[in-house]
Amino acid sequence: VSIAVAAWMGALTIGFMGTSSLTITNVAFTPTDGSGQVNNTIVLTVKNTGTKQVTVSTIKVNQVVKDFDGDTTLDPGESGRTITIYMGSSYWENGGAYQIELYDSSGQPVGSTTQNAP
Repeated sequence: VSIAVAAWMGALTIGFMGTSSLTITNVAFTPTDGSGQVNNTIVLTVKNTGTKQVTVSTIKVNQVVKDFDGDTTLDPGESGRTITIYMGSSYWENGGAYQIELYDSSGQPVGSTTQNAP
């Protein structure tokens, strides 16, 4: 009986805690950032596939933290949000592979993808 009760309580705890998960549905390597800097931005389209609200606080591209903007708080099931990543002086290169990782405010990974620039 105690095993059944423990399993039931564990399932309740997981259900109350919820999950944080974002899916990157599109990656666009943009040729300029509006200031004339070539190959300087990557635009992500994201969807919250978890069960709780997620706020992106850190983005890494190939293990390097990058600046970004956009409304980065998504409610469960919300999709179509865009986040613009600024590459800074490390411009993306045509044909290069880029691993993009998203982290929430607690530092936990909530989404990732690897894409090749056009």
